[in-house]
Amino acid sequence: QVQLEESGGGLVQAGGSLRLSCAASGRTFSSYAMGWFRRAPGKEREFVAAINWSGANTYYADSVKGRFTISRDNAENTVYLQMNSLKPEDTAVYYCAARRVAVSFADPEYDYWGQGTQVTVSS
Repeated sequence: QVQLEESGGGLVQAGGSLRLSCAASGRTFSSYAMGWFRRAPGKEREFVAAINWSGANTYYADSVKGRFTISRDNAENTVYLQMNSLKPEDTAVYYCAARRVAVSFADPEYDYWGQGTQVTVSS
């Protein structure tokens, strides 16, 4: 069992930055691939970024590539999402998720989810 808790969301102006954190419970965090997803108002949840168990491989949605960076610290049981050059269209609730073993871009394939943290980007 893994419990996830996101933090770091807030209100920021366009062009600004935020860093989201996702703290995980459990002793097997390093065996999980981790993903970040988001749900904008009136839209379905979508993939943002993912990272494999070791942190060696990262993946991004085209909409955030070059602006967002996912990373993890297995010693601290934490995954991060550094978001730079934020745009109003990045406004959403951001969720972290854990999946046993392999990375996936599909949210139904993740086993555990956090409650989400709100990110609002003003123009």
